[in-house]
Amino acid sequence: MHDTQEPLRERALLIGLERPGHDKWAVKDSLEELRELAVSAGAEVLDVISQKRDSPAAATFIGTGKVEELAARCRDTDANIVIFDDDLSPAQGRNLSEILGLNVKVIDRTELILDIFAQRARTREGKIQVELAQLHYMLPRLAGLWTHLSRQRGGVGSRGPGEQQLEVDRRRVQEKIHRLEHALNEVRKNRRVERGGRQRLHWPLVSIIGYTNSGKSTLMNALTGAGVMAEDKLFATLDPTARKLRLPNNQNILLSDTVGFLRKLPHHLVESFKATLEEVVDADLLLHVVDVSHPQAYEQSKAVEIVLKEIDAWGKPTVVVLNKIDKLEAGATALEKFQREFHQAVPISAKTGENLDALRDEVANRLKDRRVDVTLSIPQDRAKTIALVYRSGYVIAREMEDGNVVLRAQIPKVLAGELTPYVVDESK
Repeated sequence: MHDTQEPLRERALLIGLERPGHDKWAVKDSLEELRELAVSAGAEVLDVISQKRDSPAAATFIGTGKVEELAARCRDTDANIVIFDDDLSPAQGRNLSEILGLNVKVIDRTELILDIFAQRARTREGKIQVELAQLHYMLPRLAGLWTHLSRQRGGVGSRGPGEQQLEVDRRRVQEKIHRLEHALNEVRKNRRVERGGRQRLHWPLVSIIGYTNSGKSTLMNALTGAGVMAEDKLFATLDPTARKLRLPNNQNILLSDTVGFLRKLPHHLVESFKATLEEVVDADLLLHVVDVSHPQAYEQSKAVEIVLKEIDAWGKPTVVVLNKIDKLEAGATALEKFQREFHQAVPISAKTGENLDALRDEVANRLKDRRVDVTLSIPQDRAKTIALVYRSGYVIAREMEDGNVVLRAQIPKVLAGELTPYVVDESK
């Protein structure tokens, strides 16, 4: 038999808290981003609700009157999911679920992001990282799956099968976390081996970073033809990609794309994805892509800087790439503002290809000190050494002289020491 019923469409209400002393517009922007996240996850957003409070209510995050209003709104609109813009404690989530009823799912921003990540993960590494983050999130909330315990008396003589089952489930989750962490360590070892192979080429590693949906994958495709999926939605791509790129000065580099960053990015999510973000930590140069057409472009760029500090990649050489200039309206001042703060920022449109040549030139300029011009005289039978020069450098001219292959080439500085015996002193 086949199930002919369509899957239940998730109809969402979004909830945020507006606190005195906090920027009112920042709250609105955060809720608008939450709307984009919900749509990316496949939900239909029915309404966005906010409440002014000095601080979150300990029991239900929002006030009791607002909870009753929310319950009525769910009934009136047939909403079946309520999404909070901030993290809920296990107790708050449990209390809200009891009040709103079994037909309404209560989740917070972290759980929504984890759901999107679970949809986007394609590789084994990505799936392991997502599942690990989900289990870390779930562990302190297991008690919410056993609501019948709240009706038992506590203390001696009341520890029944439910409590025993909860402990069993907690232990199983912890065991699975341990297994996944072990598997992720194996992935990290494999990545180190891959990086070791790449490092033997002596090509600089350049990582594309930026806020989610800033156009990183579109830029990757425009520069390398990588064929990375690029859609106008948050976290369209999750798994990293690395491709070779030859710069205008004939220097080879490895260009890598990474997962997008986000404001309020859960810390344990950053921890789980450190295997992926190691590409950023090890990079020789960062391309920080900013959607300059976004009204909160400056705030987004600062959010990226916060994540860079979390993963110990702050302070690396960086080229700020002001993307989507094709979407700027006439007279817009955002571009000028960024260019005043970042004097070497490069405005481009990854979509139309506008000014990509200037970006390639800037990357080449930033990396030019990593190469030296040499003349090498290598015995003809040292085929591997000759191949190394061709593979890692750029050969300008080749001649034969006294049974040796004479190469005029640009090679990485780190390779120059290895090839010292073959360097010709042209002054003589």
